[in-house]
Parts: sequence; structure tokens; C-alpha cells
Amino acid sequence: MKAIIQRVTHASVTADGKTVGEIGKGYMILFGAAQGDTDADCEKLADKISKLRIFADENDKTNLSINDVGGDILAVSQFTLLADCHHGNRPSFICAGKPDEANRLFEVFKAKCAEKISGKVESGVFGAQMQVTLTNDGPFTIYLECRNGEILA
Repeated sequence: MKAIIQRVTHASVTADGKTVGEIGKGYMILFGAAQGDTDADCEKLADKISKLRIFADENDKTNLSINDVGGDILAVSQFTLLADCHHGNRPSFICAGKPDEANRLFEVFKAKCAEKISGKVESGVFGAQMQVTLTNDGPFTIYLECRNGEILA
């Protein structure tokens, strides 16, 4: 399971010309589920994300979590995070989770995030062609990977 977390001042996602998710201050999260990922991975990843201290305090030090600043989450499922580019120039997605299971894990991940943060959790539409707009604050971007209930990166 992989996630790209971007600290944002605003983010939105549209599908079929309609805004389906929008937040102000918080995290824009690109989420990818791999084959073999579990609910425990969702729990661990959501817990880590809720505790990341990447917002500035009064001394401009990154000491505050999303809960400390009352931030929101916009989560977008993105199977392309699981691209394997080792061979040739065309990415392989053989390691990406099967759509039904990946969608189920995306729903579990969003629910776990909603349990752990005080702000709202919005999302894109699983499997849809989407357009994402964001203002990356900093810029500040973190890559996390979780496998077997353990954070690897």
C-alpha cells in the first residue's frame, strides 16, 4: 500500500465535470492498494498520517499534526502508484490490487482516516477519470508505504 501525502492549502477533484471532493487546509492523499494489502495496512497508514507532524507551529517548526490544525483530507485512489518501471518504457501494473479489492481497501482507508482526524475526509470516485487541482503548501510532500501492517517508507 502506497500513499503520497501533500500538505495543501486547497485541493479539489472533479469527475465527469462535477466537483466530487474539495478541502481547504489539510492533506491531498494519492492512495494505491497493492495485491496482498490488508485492512491492517489501512489502519497503520491512516494512524501514521493522522500523527504526522508536518504543519508549522508558532515558531515555524514542523511540529503540528493535521488534528492540531483542524485540517481535512482529500483522498484519491491512484493505481498508477503501483507502476513497475524496471523493464522497458511502458509501466506494468501487475502488482496493483484487483479493482474490487482495491476499492474495498480504499473505502477502509477513508473510514480509518475519518476515525482518526477531527476534520472531514472527502474523496474522488474510484476508477473514474478525474482531474485533481491542489495548492501544495511548502511544497511539502511525503511518501509512505505500508506492507504487513508496518510502515516501510
